[in-house]
Formats: sequence, structure tokens, C-alpha cells
Amino acid sequence: MSKQKIKRLIERLIPEDGLTETGVKGVKLFRASTPVPCAPAIYEPCVIAIVNGAKEAVLDGERHVYDDSQYLCCPMSIPVQAGTPAASPDNPLYGSYIPLDQRIMTELTMEMDNAGGSIPIAKGNLPTRAVRFANWDDMFSDALFRLLQLGQNEVDAAVLGDARLRELYYAILLGDAGVFARQAFGAGNAIARSITHVASNLDSAISIDDLAARAGMSRAVFHRKFKQVTTMSPIQFVKSMRLNNAAMKIAGGMTVNEAAMSVGYVSPSQFSREFKRAYGQSPKQWSNAQQLPLGVA
Repeated sequence: MSKQKIKRLIERLIPEDGLTETGVKGVKLFRASTPVPCAPAIYEPCVIAIVNGAKEAVLDGERHVYDDSQYLCCPMSIPVQAGTPAASPDNPLYGSYIPLDQRIMTELTMEMDNAGGSIPIAKGNLPTRAVRFANWDDMFSDALFRLLQLGQNEVDAAVLGDARLRELYYAILLGDAGVFARQAFGAGNAIARSITHVASNLDSAISIDDLAARAGMSRAVFHRKFKQVTTMSPIQFVKSMRLNNAAMKIAGGMTVNEAAMSVGYVSPSQFSREFKRAYGQSPKQWSNAQQLPLGVA
């Protein structure tokens, strides 16, 4: 399936800049014809597939630019700086955002393992990074096109959406990111489950000892394996998740104090100090100066 067919389909479905729902749960299309500088964002478990233009993501200081040559696979929540600095009217960004449902991905992974799937999984291994850039293949392209076609008809989307989303998940698990995704969603990946717990409990106290215990590891082993996956220590990761989440909420119109409290800060002065240290601006300056990166980073 040619990526040009997918591009033409997206052009028809989203003729103006912005983010639009497709009618399939969580699946979105986006377009940008003006540059958006990198800003704090949270990658939720997802696949982002670009069919024209390029996006940029900075993960713990490492810059990644990706375009239609590879899609991004992110099986766990992760704090990033993201944007579309190269978008222009002559070369607009077109792409799709597909959420990865943890339950379905885990079910598929286990079904494939039980059926003797062709991709070997090294027991005990963890993904070495929290994101992976994967080459497109025919199975992924075909499944994505079939999924996005549903956006042309509400009834088709309602009736066939879950089945075609599952088909795309299967293509991902068999594709270039297959080993990476199957390790992340496999029943044994305690680090991924720890990250899910952090992302779901940003407004509560998070203990590194508790996370290590949940993972069935000593604090030292947990710290080492967590940093292997995310490139950050657990403490750095929790702080980045909280600050990025708060920055997105402030840019979206929430007050500084509300945003700070929503991600677990009880001291406004501590929040302001850490925010300024991370982004070089006070939260109030940020609220006046920043623009969110298309909602899907």
C-alpha cells in the first residue's frame, strides 16, 4: 500500500490545520502548515505515523527527528519536548496518532507467544529505550490505510473500528518494532507497569521504594533497569512527568496553582523553582509565551 494513498486520504479528511477525531476510539489525524517550537509534552502509549513533513522530539536531551520513513512506537508514558519546527505551507505536516491500548496489546502479545509467534522474545530483557522508530512495511501500511478509511463513514467506524485497530496492533507487533513492543507489553515487564503507575498517580505521593517493591526488585536493581529503559533515574522521571504535565495544563489555560496541585505539588514556591529550572521561565511567563504542540506531540 503506497503511503501516498494514505496521505491523500488524510488530506481529504483534514483539509485545515489542527487535530481531528476519526470516529475510531482515540485515533486522530493532524495537520500543521506553520512551525510549532518544541515544548513540554507527554507521550502516552501510542504510534505516530507521519506521511508528509517531519516532527521533532527531545527525550532527556537527545533530539530525534522523524518523518514518513519511520513511524514512532512509544509503548509507555514518557516526558518529552516535542514540536513541528519545520512545518510550512509548502511542506505541511500530515500524520496520524494511534493510541496503544495496554490490555489489547498485552493480550495479543500473549496470544502470539502461546501460538509460537515467529519473533523471539529474550526472557528477562527490557526495551533499551522508551521509544523506537520503526520502518514502514506493507502490513503496517495496509492496516493503517484500512483503519483510516473508516473515518469516511461513522457507521463503518462504529462497527469495524475495534477490529481494524486490533489488526494494526498485530502489524506493529510483527513489524520492525515488534520485539521492542512485545517486550514492553509482555506480562513480565515490571518497568512498563511501574511507568503506568506513575502516569496514573501524578497527583499522589510516589515512593521509589514502593515502585521497586511493586516491580519485585531491590531499589538498586530497579534504579538501574528503570534508567536503562527511560534514560532517566526514577526520581528524574517522576519530576519530568509532573512538570511536563503541568506545563501542558498551563499552556491549555489552567491556572498555575491548579496545575501545580493537579500533579502533586503542595508548595507553589517549590513548583515555581523547579519549573523555572527546567524551562528557563516562571510558570506565569510560560503561560503567556507558549503554544501546545498539536496535542499529540
